[in-house]
Amino acid sequence: QGQLVESGGGLVQAGGSLRLSCVDSGRTHSGSARGWFRQAPGKERRFVAAISWSGDTTYYSESVRGRFTISRDNAKNTVYLQMNSLNPEDTAVYYCAARDTMSPSSNRYEYPYWGQGTQVTVSS
Repeated sequence: QGQLVESGGGLVQAGGSLRLSCVDSGRTHSGSARGWFRQAPGKERRFVAAISWSGDTTYYSESVRGRFTISRDNAKNTVYLQMNSLNPEDTAVYYCAARDTMSPSSNRYEYPYWGQGTQVTVSS
């Protein structure tokens, strides 16, 4: 069975940028919408961004709109999250998720499939 594998996390200074990648290693979710969520220590997992299978529909949380961009390359079975103007409040483990439909959602309970997460730490 395919896995969602995140990469690209790390330590960055405030104001910097990172690009996260999420590969569907088994091509299991090639026809599905994907989302990015994040979880800071002691907090619940929260929605960041989502994208439809075709890439023509995207959703963002208010806290990242204008700074983050979600995109996908279906030929590579990969979804990206470009994160600019990072601030310490963006520090969290970032998770990639997939759902069984082509349309995106901001509801984490509508995503049955999850990656292991990648840590993003933004220093002030």
